[in-house]
Amino acid sequence: MKKILLGCIADDFTGATDLANNLVRAGLRVVQAMGVPAQPLDADADAVVVALKSRTLPVDEAIAQSLAALRWLQAQGAQQIYFKYCSTFDSTAQGNIGPVAEALMDALGTDFTIATPAFPDNQRTVFKGHLFVGDVLLNESGMQNHPLTPMTDANLVRVLQGQCRRPVGLIDYKVVAQGEAAIRTRIDQLRAQGVGLAVVDAISNDDLLRLGAALSDMPLVTGGSGVAIGLPANFGIAPSSTASALPRATGLQAVVSGSCSLATNRQVLAFIQAGRPALGIDALQIAAGVDVTTQALAWAAPLLSQGPVLIYSTADANAVKAVQAQLGVEEAGAMVERTLAAIALGLVALGVRQLVVAGGETSGACVQALNITQMKIGPQIDPGVPWCHAQADAAPGAGLHLTLKSGNFGADDFFSKAFALLA
Repeated sequence: MKKILLGCIADDFTGATDLANNLVRAGLRVVQAMGVPAQPLDADADAVVVALKSRTLPVDEAIAQSLAALRWLQAQGAQQIYFKYCSTFDSTAQGNIGPVAEALMDALGTDFTIATPAFPDNQRTVFKGHLFVGDVLLNESGMQNHPLTPMTDANLVRVLQGQCRRPVGLIDYKVVAQGEAAIRTRIDQLRAQGVGLAVVDAISNDDLLRLGAALSDMPLVTGGSGVAIGLPANFGIAPSSTASALPRATGLQAVVSGSCSLATNRQVLAFIQAGRPALGIDALQIAAGVDVTTQALAWAAPLLSQGPVLIYSTADANAVKAVQAQLGVEEAGAMVERTLAAIALGLVALGVRQLVVAGGETSGACVQALNITQMKIGPQIDPGVPWCHAQADAAPGAGLHLTLKSGNFGADDFFSKAFALLA
C-alpha cells in the first residue's frame, strides 16, 4: 500500500470537498471518504480527506470522531495531519474548533499549531486577527444570523481562546509578509511564551503560500481550505490537470438546496429568474405530516428530461426564524434535512446522474442517504467547490457526478455554471 502524504479531517461534507478541491488544484490526487472508513484505503491517492458531520455535534462526540479519523489516517501512513473547518469559523462559544484542535494536538504529541480560516479566493481574509467576509467583519456578514452557529465576534484570537485551555496568540500580517523565515521565528517566539495555537493573518494567496512553506514540519495544521494551496509544494508536488480527471458525465440533472445563506438565496433566485423549474418545500407542511417527498418527486419526474430542476428549502433569515420558533431549531433543521435527503435519493432513482447539493448539513444527509462512502475529486466550478464522482447504490454502473456546495460559496449563476462545466 502506498502511504499518503497528507491526511485531512473535515468537520462537514461540503468543507471536505472545499479542501479537496484546493489540494487537487495544487496537483495532489485526492479521495474523499464519507466518515471514517472501516477498511484500508483501496485507491491510489496522495491525500485523503475524511469528511465528518462533527461541526455541530456535542463536543465529546466531535472529539471522538476526529480522533477515530486521525487513527485511520495514521494507519495509512499520513505524513502530516490537516484539521479543516469553515472559512467563516463556524462554531459556538464552546467549540468545536478549539476542543478538536487541542485533542488532535494531544494525540499527536505536539505543543503548537496554527489556525486560520483565510481563503482570499472566496473573500475570506484575516487581518490583525479579525476575520473579514468581503469588505465587512464576520459579525456583519450575515453569519450573525446563522441558525446553528451564529458568529457575533470577528476577533478570532478571542473566539478561539474562549474554546481552548492553551494560550492563543497571533502571527500578524507584517510577519507573514516577510516570508517563511520570519514566520518560523515568530512561531519559535510564541512557543517560548507558552502559546499553543496561533491565529495567522492572510489577506492574499501569496500570504498563504508563504505560510505553507513555513508549515512543512508541523505535525498538525488547522484552518479553512485556503492554507491547502501552500502545502503540496512541500511534498514536491506541482499543479497538474490529470489530478482532476473524472469519467464522462451522463444522465439527468438536478439541484437540491437546503442552505439558507445569503449566497445560496441569490443562487436560487437566479435559477428561478432564468426560467428554470423550481419547487420550494415547507418545513411546516412536513411537520403536519404531508408527504412532501412524494409530492416533490411527482413534480420533478416529467420535467427532468427538459433540463435541470431545483428543489429547495432555502429561505431568508426571518422566514427561518419564524419556522424555528414553531418547531424548534434542531427539529426544524433535522426534518428538512431528512426530507431533502429522501428527495435526492428519489431523484437518483429517476435517473439523475448529475446532482448539485447546496448546504453543509444537507450535503451530509444526502450523501448518507445515497450510501456514498468515497468520492474522487474533480475540476473546480467556483472557488472551493469541485465536481466529484462517486459510486452510489442508487446509481449502479457509471456512478454519480456530485457537487457538495457550502452555503456561502459560489457565484449567483452557480447552478447553471456547474452543469455547463460538465457538458
